[in-house]
Amino acid sequence: MRTIMPADRLHLLVPFALPSAAAASTALAGLEYPALAKLVARATLGEQVIGEDFQRTLPHERWVARQFGALGPASANNATPAPGADDEAPLAPYMLLADGGTPGDATWACVQPVHVRIAHDHLVLIDPASLELADADAATLYTVARPLIEELGVRIEAPTPQRWYLSSDAFGTLAGASPLRASGRNIEIWLPHEAHSGQRSRAWMKMQNEVQMAWFEHPVNEAREARGLPAVNSIWFHAQGALRTVTSPYARVRSDAAATRGLALAAKAEVGAAPATFAALATSLDNGSGTGATLVELDPFSAAFIQQDWGRWNAAFAQLERDWFAPALTALQTGALGTLDLTLCGDTGSVTLSITRGDLRKFWRRRLFASLFIE
Repeated sequence: MRTIMPADRLHLLVPFALPSAAAASTALAGLEYPALAKLVARATLGEQVIGEDFQRTLPHERWVARQFGALGPASANNATPAPGADDEAPLAPYMLLADGGTPGDATWACVQPVHVRIAHDHLVLIDPASLELADADAATLYTVARPLIEELGVRIEAPTPQRWYLSSDAFGTLAGASPLRASGRNIEIWLPHEAHSGQRSRAWMKMQNEVQMAWFEHPVNEAREARGLPAVNSIWFHAQGALRTVTSPYARVRSDAAATRGLALAAKAEVGAAPATFAALATSLDNGSGTGATLVELDPFSAAFIQQDWGRWNAAFAQLERDWFAPALTALQTGALGTLDLTLCGDTGSVTLSITRGDLRKFWRRRLFASLFIE
């Protein structure tokens, strides 16, 4: 029987694992998580990022961009960052790579079909995951939009129906907000703007309007509305950037997120889907993946967090405790795992913890999980 897990260092990245302090009592109501509680209590505290309410990117997006060196020399070497650099996550070219496209040296932005709801006196973006948009319908809408976009001199690729990629000099240094960052909010402050001037892009607004008009009363949308589903009535721009040479601190990356997979591919790390359980990960590594650090991105929380569905979030947390935190703790205790790193993210910030077998004996460490919550 082996004594050391092939991944002797395991790093778990968990987006939306930290509720706000205000929502925590509701989110964690009746939940027991002894394994995570012990891991947090005994861990060595690493990087803490507080974040700000109006940052346009999400903390886990910024984290993976930093880890792989996608932010450029200034950020990677801790030099003085350019204005707004602490809010950068130029991940679109890596997403394109993960989706099967070829970014080359062009600048790309990711564009997704979305629904914008009319509220009392403003517009609200709904979570794209709640659209229930079938690939066939997304492909039909793309077929309508593509010639309109190309007529404006914009290059477009759509290796998958749900995510499109645009490249145009007319977009300049246009900065957009991550869809999950803007979802559920008044979209006014989250609309794309020129990064250095704050001005709206006329080129983008013209293209967006052309697509919106073409989709208005389209048979796809009429059929959706007949089924009680929201119309796909707009497109959302985000993650613009160009491919850089990146490196991976991990031998293997397991994730279902296009950005993380694309970064790993660009860095020539071994890439695979996120396993369902710790046991499934251990089995896959036993099958010959070799030694070294492994990054696993687990994302059971995003939709529930964005929709403030704390009952569903609570259930996902219980499953994560059972399938990942408890067996990871056991692996540390037995020496089967050398080091466990946890990066837990919220809506604006993140915290990284590191735990070894020796740390588990440091009974005087008594950090509470609640101490990690972000105000």
